[in-house]
Amino acid sequence: MSAAPSTTAPAAPAARAEARLPVPYRVIARWPETPDTVTLRLDPVAEALPQFVPGQFAMVHCFGRGEIPLSVSALPTTGGLAHTVRAVGAVSEGLCAARVGDVLGLRGPYGTGWELERALGQDVVVVAGGIGLAPLRPLIRDAVAEPRRRGRVNVLIGARTPADLLSKYETRRWPTAYTGVTVDRPSDGWRGEVGLVTRLLDRARFDPPSSWAFVCGPEPMIRATARDLVHRGVAADHVRVSLERTMRCATGTCGHCQLGPVLLCRDGPVVSWSRAEPWLSVREL
Repeated sequence: MSAAPSTTAPAAPAARAEARLPVPYRVIARWPETPDTVTLRLDPVAEALPQFVPGQFAMVHCFGRGEIPLSVSALPTTGGLAHTVRAVGAVSEGLCAARVGDVLGLRGPYGTGWELERALGQDVVVVAGGIGLAPLRPLIRDAVAEPRRRGRVNVLIGARTPADLLSKYETRRWPTAYTGVTVDRPSDGWRGEVGLVTRLLDRARFDPPSSWAFVCGPEPMIRATARDLVHRGVAADHVRVSLERTMRCATGTCGHCQLGPVLLCRDGPVVSWSRAEPWLSVREL
């Protein structure tokens, strides 16, 4: 899941307290993406949370284990609210083990969105690394659903191995100007590209001065991709990146997700590269 400190008036104490309470959502569908990653489609048990936009996140609560922030990987308008989670700790392992019919807790929506609407009539470049494709999937679906509102849409995907690729079947159906996939370590039978995802930019079809780019993945990949795009002529303000830091409260209270002068749960996770670049150039941040 624009990086300037928010000027919005603080919510009333009662509203803030309510925002911290998880709302029950039931798992209505579940499918594996990779050996350690699943997508859960959720439906509210009672009253639904406010509408999410692509790029925002929810705090997803696994009862008995805790909660973690997860960006939305699908919206009700395109197949139902969904979150994609990789098993890397106690909470995420519990979420990955959830079955159809289980109830989870959600609170949100939190954070900033991708703001695809700002790319009206311009070329779009989407660059995803690993599980970073999940927060970008709603944006891609919106971009290809209205081709007359966009220029050329390009989707560039990188992963460690072919087994780590998400949404394998859906990516083949996206009607883009160019969809490229590359892996770091090919397996037997892999016939695709091997190497850094930035190599695919040479094949993408876009006019840099008239383009918007949306990037999500590991931080080194974000830095390399954003700098390459700017070097090619994409305006730094037109490169949107989704950053990750430890989030606890998601309401800008605890300060765990501070990056430079901003709190990513409130002022991010999506920010422009023009604002993010100075922070990501400081190793200690």
